[in-house]
Amino acid sequence: MLDALVTEARLRFGLDLAAGLQVIASEWLIATPLEPSRPALVVPLALLLAGGPARTDASDASEATPLPGRHGPLGRRAKDVLGRAYPADHPVGRFGTTPSTTIADLRDDDLGAPFYLAPLEPEAAVAGPWAMAAISDRLRAPDGCPWDREQTHESLRNHLLEEAYEVYDALEAGATPELAGELGDLWLQIVLHAQLAAEEGVFDLTDVQAAIASKIVRRHPHVFGEAEARTASDVNRQWERIKAAEREEAEPASGAPIGALDGISRSLPALAASQEMQERAANIGYDWPSIEGVLDKVIEETEELREAAEEGAPTGAWAEELGDLLFVLVNVTRKRGVDAEAAMRSANAKFKRRFGRVEAMAAARGVALRDLDFEGLDELWDAAKAEERITT
Repeated sequence: MLDALVTEARLRFGLDLAAGLQVIASEWLIATPLEPSRPALVVPLALLLAGGPARTDASDASEATPLPGRHGPLGRRAKDVLGRAYPADHPVGRFGTTPSTTIADLRDDDLGAPFYLAPLEPEAAVAGPWAMAAISDRLRAPDGCPWDREQTHESLRNHLLEEAYEVYDALEAGATPELAGELGDLWLQIVLHAQLAAEEGVFDLTDVQAAIASKIVRRHPHVFGEAEARTASDVNRQWERIKAAEREEAEPASGAPIGALDGISRSLPALAASQEMQERAANIGYDWPSIEGVLDKVIEETEELREAAEEGAPTGAWAEELGDLLFVLVNVTRKRGVDAEAAMRSANAKFKRRFGRVEAMAAARGVALRDLDFEGLDELWDAAKAEERITT
């Protein structure tokens, strides 16, 4: 039966076996990887297994678990999966005397009979995992985009940071369509760097995917192996032990050992870097037993800063004492499960919001901020705070 379907697809729909052929059971379509840039033959399971009569419905499809990665609210029905993978007007070739249709007109009961899906051009298969790689390759082609052809790893660095921060900002609103767009922009940067490396013969997107997937599996032996980890703290300690073993296996050519705090990005914002360092140290046992000890340390560092002020310490000493205080404050946020960078951003946003109200209040009084003394400004600030408490 399958041979007959392939033969008819070649004659009627122009199937080219040189491009490969995906054969997918219609009942398991929602749980099966589908690459729209390759020809696909969707066949009821009864025909695949026994060559019996086609099913008149696709009820078994509802029992399948949607494929991770497309298991959101629009990935629960086979028709919806096809609608996300192919354009609405994409032809659906039906066999025998049944006329062909389109993705938009495909009905659920059509899945009870076999049908053929012609391949999309790689850059048009936008829902597939390789579309962006194809698009990136096309942009970098000799007749591609002049701007893309000029880019290097170095020239793209700032774009990577910009896109990462835009994702960070979008996360404040949680799962939104805007977040999906920002994640796509960040993914583009990853694809572009993989494309450049592929052109240099160093690595490609497959290596990127394999590297992170193998690392995550290796570092989760309690999920993919026989190890046990009952709490998040157990996982963190196990994670650091595994990373330590990896560092020992990957000693640099100099022979110098790689420390627990090595590998933290130099470009990471200082608060985030401080928190990462302290978390790594804590995961291997170097941590305050309780937050009270950290709060005592805050008082100690504050007094040292006050002494530096009273003694007229030089700028360098001030900077050192301020750094010590900021460092221990980051430790407080870590102990309380607060992201220091997010807390600072929140404080900045609050200051900006309140200062904007101060400006508005001064303008309403016909007064310029620069003409007010500190007491006048502080009065407006307190009024802005009071107003904010009332509205919230």
